[in-house]
Amino acid sequence: MDLLVVLSIEALRAVASLALISVGLAIIFGMMRVINLAHGEFLMLGGYAAIVATKAGINIWVSTLILAPLVVAIIGIIIERTVIRFLYGRPRDTMLATWGLSLFLVGITTTIFGNTTEGISAPAGSLQVGNYYIAAYSLIIVLIAIAVFAAIWAVFRFTRYGLIARSTMQNPEMAAALGVNPPAVYAATFGIGAGLAGLAGGVMAPITGIVPTIGAAYVAKAFITVIGGGPAVLAGTVSASVLFGAIDQIITYLSTPVIGEVALLAAAVILLRFMPQGVTGSFFRRAS
Repeated sequence: MDLLVVLSIEALRAVASLALISVGLAIIFGMMRVINLAHGEFLMLGGYAAIVATKAGINIWVSTLILAPLVVAIIGIIIERTVIRFLYGRPRDTMLATWGLSLFLVGITTTIFGNTTEGISAPAGSLQVGNYYIAAYSLIIVLIAIAVFAAIWAVFRFTRYGLIARSTMQNPEMAAALGVNPPAVYAATFGIGAGLAGLAGGVMAPITGIVPTIGAAYVAKAFITVIGGGPAVLAGTVSASVLFGAIDQIITYLSTPVIGEVALLAAAVILLRFMPQGVTGSFFRRAS
């Protein structure tokens, strides 16, 4: 029974981590139709921001939950204003531009930090479950994911910005005719997506460590989750994260992490074979 509790907590942690990794991409891709191949590097930058701030003496919670997303959001807005804004409606050009951007970010980060793993200690200690010990930080990640998704849902559903953002993405010409500034909305939305990626990087840094090339491992999982989730940004990300995260964790426990990731990919292929529109495209109405 104790082992089942521990495995359940670890499965929840895997689901929450996958959801945090994917939700920023879900907003950028699902709402803006921008294929951002530099998403993994945004996570990487968030991880480094949290590590540098924590080692400089700033409280780890401030570093991971505030500074990491803020720094990456600012970087995201700058990138949207200088690169992405000229490529809307040109998916192939956007893919090439963001791929080049990812290489640039990896290169400049390697120049600054070197090609070694940087990390910080996970806070909150450990919890005992019978004869087993688990990191209390695993439960904190679950709580952070729940809080983040609740906040995103509230912002896009009940605030003026959420209404403006959704209407601008659906019909920018009409929104502009009503006095909305679409470029500003695009920049803010891209910044939010980038900031959420930075938040995920900051949250993951204490348990994975950060290396300049770590984004490659994140971006594949994020795209699989977003595509598998379907058109509904939040419902799709949650449903796909639950499915893929649970499969990954269970198979990892029964075999190895590599086999767990292979099982995740196989599950995504099977899902899209029978549900080409993703989970929410088959079971839910399109929603934010």
